[in-house]
Amino acid sequence: MKISVNEMMNSSGVGFGTSGARGLVSKMTDLVCYSYTHAFLAYCEKNYPSEKTVAIAGDLRPSTGRILAALATAAKDMNWNVIYSGRIPSPAIALFGIDKALPTIMVTGSHIPADRNGIKFNHPQGEISKKDETGIRAEIFDVNDEKFDADGMLKSAVELPAEDSTARVNYVKRYIDFFGSKALLGFTVGLYQHSAVGRDIIYEVLQSLGAFVIPLGRSETFIPVDTEAVRPEDIQLGAKWAKQGLDAIVSTDGDSDRPLFADATGRWIRGDVLGILAASALGINRVATPVSCNTALEKCGKFEKTLRTRIGSPYVIAGMQELDETGKTVAGYEANGGFLLETDVEMNGKILKALPTRDALLPQLAVMHLARQKMVAVEDLFRELPKRFTASDRIKEFPTEKSKAKVAEIANGKLGSQIFGSLAGKVVSEDTTDGYRMTFETGDIIHLRPSGNAPELRCYIESETPARAEELKTKVLSIMQGWKN
Repeated sequence: MKISVNEMMNSSGVGFGTSGARGLVSKMTDLVCYSYTHAFLAYCEKNYPSEKTVAIAGDLRPSTGRILAALATAAKDMNWNVIYSGRIPSPAIALFGIDKALPTIMVTGSHIPADRNGIKFNHPQGEISKKDETGIRAEIFDVNDEKFDADGMLKSAVELPAEDSTARVNYVKRYIDFFGSKALLGFTVGLYQHSAVGRDIIYEVLQSLGAFVIPLGRSETFIPVDTEAVRPEDIQLGAKWAKQGLDAIVSTDGDSDRPLFADATGRWIRGDVLGILAASALGINRVATPVSCNTALEKCGKFEKTLRTRIGSPYVIAGMQELDETGKTVAGYEANGGFLLETDVEMNGKILKALPTRDALLPQLAVMHLARQKMVAVEDLFRELPKRFTASDRIKEFPTEKSKAKVAEIANGKLGSQIFGSLAGKVVSEDTTDGYRMTFETGDIIHLRPSGNAPELRCYIESETPARAEELKTKVLSIMQGWKN
């Protein structure tokens, strides 16, 4: 049969989001996953010539093993060698590919529920760009339909190769070598493990840096931890665990590229605030970050130049590349906390190589290391930043086309003051870089945006106090729920 990736995306419902292809597991048949892999590798053959070796890895959700086998089958059928790096963090497999100049593929749905999954592609220099995505979507090729049953499942998938631990070992070594064995000496760190793929790797790193690590909340059932919309039960767990005398609590989302970090009080720190402090701790000169992130970035005065982008790592990466200039250190971060390093950085005579993809571990280590160096509590570092507080959440199962139409209606009609005026006053400025972001005369910010990864309508709130941000978020969500109904 002849496969057109664009047509397959439309017929299957498994399309590209802001970070790879994602969809319902029921729609991610072996044929769909096989075809995506074929298209990616064919595109790499034309645009990123290598030794025809691809490294693959995955997260811990139940469907990942089956999808990995479909990927490996596609690669073998194209005469590509497959390195299976096991269940490791997304940044670990990306780092391996960059070091070895090989394309890599990560099977992960990140933070979304277990009934969904995804495939994240990295070319030999890092994450695919929107230009690469367009090229992959344009691929048309033949597939032997006798390999698949009527439901699009492989009649016989190849067996995954024996696990190669190189990517895992190198990722661990990266941070031990840079920070040193005494970096967190004296720190007691709670490690919220849940079902994050990096839970054991992070334990090893923290312990190797001198921390006393207390494992918490390990689960063998997949838990969709979203670092932008922390679950009420996780807020309660943070407060409970803080009573154990911890200096910090460390965690990540499912594929361990987005941090979930709490101070000694058990309060989960917003990822965009963590990013500001991490960039400062690493001595970064220039920062790229999405338009939805906390404006304390500009107000703190710690960076010589900042750039606001659309939401999604491909846009942050493009922003970092724009900021990159000889002699300047450049990084980026997202509202979810994922930290991207565009240039090498030096600290205490040690060099940390660039890793221009989301990483959950680096920002958490950088902030804890800074606190130890200054001999202060982690929460004291955050108190030094300008008093701007963010809150975000989303309305789930909000059809994408419907949410896009609603946001466009509000933006085009300039209805912000009319809809939200009773909550925040008059709109004094607006930004349509990504979604619709409104700044009100009160200083409050309300940002509406359809998700690029799931049928969700998200809202991002910024205000002068945490209580005000949460109050405004609750009221905005109530209005948004009415739009869905």
